[in-house]
Amino acid sequence: MIDRINYLDRMIRPATLDPDLLRAFVLIAEERSFTRAAQLVGRTQSAVSMQVQRLEGVLGQQLFHRGRGGQVELTRHGQFLLDRAREMLALNDDIWRTFHQPSVSGGVCLGVPDDYALRFLPRVLVRFAEVHPDVEVEVVCAPSKELIPKLRAGELDLALVSEGESAAGMDGKPLWSGPLVWIGSDRHAAHRLDPLPLALADPTCCWRRSAIDALEATGRRYRVAYTSSAQTGTLAPVMAGLAITMSPATALPEGVRILGREDGLPPLPDFQVLMITAKEARQPVTDALADYISETFAREAVKTSQAA
Repeated sequence: MIDRINYLDRMIRPATLDPDLLRAFVLIAEERSFTRAAQLVGRTQSAVSMQVQRLEGVLGQQLFHRGRGGQVELTRHGQFLLDRAREMLALNDDIWRTFHQPSVSGGVCLGVPDDYALRFLPRVLVRFAEVHPDVEVEVVCAPSKELIPKLRAGELDLALVSEGESAAGMDGKPLWSGPLVWIGSDRHAAHRLDPLPLALADPTCCWRRSAIDALEATGRRYRVAYTSSAQTGTLAPVMAGLAITMSPATALPEGVRILGREDGLPPLPDFQVLMITAKEARQPVTDALADYISETFAREAVKTSQAA
């Protein structure tokens, strides 16, 4: 009878997972090394090893395979835990920040191209509003080349721009780095047409220049069939099967797919998303929003690297 009570008690009240143990586990998994993870948290390697042993004891499963030279690999159970541990730590940190981060109020004006807005901004604004409900966020959607003058004129406090569009004297913080990819319809074959029909931004866009340079370097014939200053305008003809375009390989809409060498298309260069703060930005609200933007992009980068 006592054994049955203990069993039911464990079922009703499972062991609690210590966030510190999960954090050590995630660092080791990301660094693939107990030594580097210990250096990051300022602890000894033996202390970090003991944390993992405690976590493995609670879960009853081995989480790492130890290899030569200090390298480690996740076991099947470790792979299962990694994403869930990251989610638990993110929730833990959100709760902690909500109750301990100083509240700010006022207004902040954020400039962002429409494609970045659709991909990243909803998550930023939701989390930011939960912690700072008294802040009014004004969002200005415009191409990168139009946001820089607005920053200079003091019309924006903060802006996200594509690398190559930043102006001298306005240093940008890198938020995202990754390749551009060709995008086409998943039901049509516009990429097989000759000349290749393209849907691109206006001639001053650095993405457009990269696409044309890549095609001309391989001798591929092309024609610019559609032009739009917004990515929604370039994706529309792509989804209709009338052209192809390029984009970062994140959060693509339904109806399109990534095209590559096997589709007869040359590789495109890497690019960066930069965050630039105006010299006279309103504070501390601008820095508070910038922190949330940085964190959201960092999480997205982890997800993309896992999917690669």
